[in-house]
Amino acid sequence: MAPAEPSTPEKSGTGILNTEQQPPRSRFVDLTPLRQSTAFARLWGGGAVSGIGGQMTIVAVGLHIYDLTNSTFAVSLVGVIALLPMVVFGLYGGLLADSFDRRLVALVAAIVAWVSTGTLAALAWLRIDLVWPFYLLATVIAVASVVIGSTRQSIVPRLLPKELLPAASALSGISIGAQITIGPALAGVLVATVGFQWTYTVDVVLFVAAFSGIVSLPSIVPEGELKRPGLSSLVDGMRFLKQAPNVRMTFILDIIAMTLGQPRVLFPAVGAVLLGGGAITVGILTAAAAIGALFSSILSGRLGHVRWQGRAVGRAITVYGLFIAAFGVILLVASGGDLHSIGESIGSANLPALVLAAIMLAGSGAADNVSSIFRNTILQAAVPDGMRGRIQGVFMVVVTGGPRLGDAYIGILSAFAFLWFPPLMGGVLIVVLVTVIVRGSRAFREYDALAPTP
Repeated sequence: MAPAEPSTPEKSGTGILNTEQQPPRSRFVDLTPLRQSTAFARLWGGGAVSGIGGQMTIVAVGLHIYDLTNSTFAVSLVGVIALLPMVVFGLYGGLLADSFDRRLVALVAAIVAWVSTGTLAALAWLRIDLVWPFYLLATVIAVASVVIGSTRQSIVPRLLPKELLPAASALSGISIGAQITIGPALAGVLVATVGFQWTYTVDVVLFVAAFSGIVSLPSIVPEGELKRPGLSSLVDGMRFLKQAPNVRMTFILDIIAMTLGQPRVLFPAVGAVLLGGGAITVGILTAAAAIGALFSSILSGRLGHVRWQGRAVGRAITVYGLFIAAFGVILLVASGGDLHSIGESIGSANLPALVLAAIMLAGSGAADNVSSIFRNTILQAAVPDGMRGRIQGVFMVVVTGGPRLGDAYIGILSAFAFLWFPPLMGGVLIVVLVTVIVRGSRAFREYDALAPTP
């Protein structure tokens, strides 16, 4: 169902439509997608619960490797090693989503991720302290998550009308915000109190929710001509992307933001030697961005009425860069303080610096989430269903591969510079690059939500 065309839309300076046909706009998130589609509600709820466990495991693996190696670079290798497999299988997963029942593809990928998480738990319980199995299993989980994510996103537009896609993306932001808020914080507490074994085990239990959300879906076969997953199908997807400048621009901007402005691999070292607080500080810093994303989604009611979504993406990512740069400034100031009082307990941490750093990361999470809402909407509204799986596969490679490139950038740079330097320089570069690129792309600046074009 296409969005209703207003008879005489008027443009405001903010890019928000002003028409008599529109209902009063609430500042709070629109829950209509949950009420209108039971299948979407179950998929959303199952993903939210299982995602909390997934975020716990991401943090736990980083802490576990740092505990075994005392090396930030070793932690960054988790993302680096997973990058190429994620690219390959992310693209292949998109091909599968355009060739088979998307419900089945998501279910198989979920089983792979669940078994891999269970194996992590077994390694921890058996106290096997080799590092390479953690790299291997983290890579398998990352690959499976990319396939699940691309398939899930290609399913959503089949469950909801186009006019509800911004609201669905905002609800996704709430889900992700809850995952990254609760998961890392819970991981930090569990690792510090009962150890890695129970942390991984809790994820194994929570992952069952993912199956309930996927199994309850109807069969969702791609519309149009089905092609066997192979090179020709991938070439068709790349050819479409080449002719889709607006979709392509969302990928480019996200890569810039996530590569230059993702300081998560610094958190173990920041908690150990700069701010103090150990694993609990890592959980707080990781959760801070998610808290910002969560609140921005809760207050996202008006975002569904923004017409010039390309401009909104550019502005949101620029704000994201400013917050990341400010986080670097906080670390710079903290690095000049007294390091003798820093310890592994939260009581010995530099609390003023920790609070300010968390606020900056919360702001970055809010800005990134606003960008994500509009990028998701552009992708889901402008791409035809028969091509959606392949483009979503590329999208998932971008949104998951970008942060891993960022892990490599931060990990390498932190080996030769102070901990504050990578986020400070990265944030400044994001602001400059995004401003120049968006100003140079008239088509993206004039992307119209009433007439979505790829």
